[in-house]
Amino acid sequence: MIKLIAVDMDGTCLDSKSRMSEKTVSALKAAAENGITVVPTTGRNLKCLPHRLQAESFYRYVITSNGAGVVDLKENKRIFDLPIPCSAAAELLEKCKGKGFGTAAHIDEEYYIQGRVLSVAGRFFYGKDAEKSICIKSIADFVAKSKKTVEEIQLYFIKPKSKDIIKEILAPYKELTAAYSSIYVEIFANGASKGIALAELAKQLGIKKEEIACIGDGENDLPMFEASGMKFAMGNAVDTLKEKADFVLPSNNEDGVAFAINEYILKNK
Repeated sequence: MIKLIAVDMDGTCLDSKSRMSEKTVSALKAAAENGITVVPTTGRNLKCLPHRLQAESFYRYVITSNGAGVVDLKENKRIFDLPIPCSAAAELLEKCKGKGFGTAAHIDEEYYIQGRVLSVAGRFFYGKDAEKSICIKSIADFVAKSKKTVEEIQLYFIKPKSKDIIKEILAPYKELTAAYSSIYVEIFANGASKGIALAELAKQLGIKKEEIACIGDGENDLPMFEASGMKFAMGNAVDTLKEKADFVLPSNNEDGVAFAINEYILKNK
């Protein structure tokens, strides 16, 4: 019997226009009402959770920044934390200066964006979800001076060889892990992953692996699959995730999350 559902946000709960449908929200609520712990498990930081989700109260725990933290909203505290070492974050950001990257970072659960151009682009694509982002001139300078906790660094590829450049810069940093997409790279502490955070939360809640279901679409959801007994890949998921899934669902534009909950999880309770 499933006792916990870990569900990704972008590309999973959110459609291709970053909207969460009422059908998806209703299915998540129904799961919670049936005693299942629903855990948003996302690459986003806490302040930039989908605004539609922020309006709800059916969930208590959130896995943020690709597993760099687990937040207990009821107690208003982090119950798991694996940030990037401050010295490594400051040094890496300094090395990336002038290399033509768009830069953003999750710092103390806030979302910082470097420069007005990237900030405007973020608000255009993510709308209300990006309203709490903070635009600053230099993230490298801010991190070096503030010494605040950095959960994740994001570098957007602007130049044709940007991906090759960042791979070369990252090579010496054995304490860091990187997850690449076609347009940007997410950098977090080595050992931080959705899977490790999920396993730690389940341990604290006394929930076994076979009692966990997860739903995702990207490569950063693979570790979450390893920590779960029932694995769902969205119809729009990457092939590597589909290959490891127990079930492939309709896409994020077809309410695949609602289908998984209604047809596979709640019917078996």
